Amino acid sequence: MRPQDIVILLKVASHLKNRPGELFFNAPLVKKDIASELGISPAEVTESLNRSSYAGLYDATNKKVRSLALMDFLQYGLKYVFPQQPGALVRGIPTAHSAKPLSDLISSNEVYVWPNANGLARGQAIEPLYHTVETAIQNDERMYELLALTDAVRVGKSREASIAIEELKKRILSN
Repeated sequence: MRPQDIVILLKVASHLKNRPGELFFNAPLVKKDIASELGISPAEVTESLNRSSYAGLYDATNKKVRSLALMDFLQYGLKYVFPQQPGALVRGIPTAHSAKPLSDLISSNEVYVWPNANGLARGQAIEPLYHTVETAIQNDERMYELLALTDAVRVGKSREASIAIEELKKRILSN
């Protein structure tokens, strides 16, 4: 597994989920659309989905994420495979418990951010799973939530990680 595999799986999973008031269609994303929306090359997307299929996280035939397997990996493996420690104070984009939806549920004096000179927050640097997350979240609030929740699992204390897992389950396993 590589970090971009998680980003791509989250994108595919979030695409097929709807929220109240949204029209729902079950058309899978085309690889070139995934590449464009995430700022990742089409070749990388293909290789990533092949790795994820081999790992049992992606059903290549139906072009769907195996949601239960992905949740198991996020809950039990993510923090070991892609660990992260908060770094220096920098300007950036809020993540983990500093971003919604966790910022509504957890009160903390610590602020975690993805380093970005144009960011509006100041906090401890958290390296994103992949360098294109800024592109991935520009027009996709749902993707931003999933990536922030994923970071909470990677860097959060037990309580924050548990709440993040519950929020991820709501977003990935529902519908």
